[in-house]
Amino acid sequence: MNGPGTITDGEESISELVRRSQKGDRMAFDRIINIHAGRIHRMVYFRVRSAMDAEDITQEVFITAWQKISSLKEPEKFQSWLYRIAVNRSLDHSRKRKFFDLFRFGPKNAGMNENEEELEVPDTVTPSPLDRVMEGEFKSLLEGFSASLSKMEREVFTLRFMDQLGLREIAETLQKDESTVKTHLYRALAKFRANDGLSSFLTEAAP
Repeated sequence: MNGPGTITDGEESISELVRRSQKGDRMAFDRIINIHAGRIHRMVYFRVRSAMDAEDITQEVFITAWQKISSLKEPEKFQSWLYRIAVNRSLDHSRKRKFFDLFRFGPKNAGMNENEEELEVPDTVTPSPLDRVMEGEFKSLLEGFSASLSKMEREVFTLRFMDQLGLREIAETLQKDESTVKTHLYRALAKFRANDGLSSFLTEAAP
């Protein structure tokens, strides 16, 4: 099975496409986009949890990559360089969203004129009461686990198990050595295993 970024026989390597892109070859960069767009979109979506925002940020990632690709000294490390841009853009978005949420989610109806009505958008699918309870419980457990991790542990855990990157890719993406990545991953896994509620929930939910 071909993994993300795999080039089939007869095609140019990613490194060669990067070198051509560095010379201003937009067709080569378009091929890079076609190869990596799905993976980058998944990475971003997992972090921002919004399809619309994920689309916008994914575009920003490739715009930034195109603008800065000439500064990449090692074309062989393009993938981890691109992943790093995606992670940073996602973090920037999350920080901005938290800032604006301070104003958006004030007291109910805050800032509305007395003649304005609050609009309620119905869900397209109405979850059952049990679904709501389980979703709320899982979210609470997941948030508790996430809060127990350091910033680096959280990022390493996410890159390894959600984005499915190897240790070397994670190290290059975060610009850390592999031993440091292994240490943070070990600590995150230890905290995960110690979280009986989350482990039990996932075991019970498995088919």
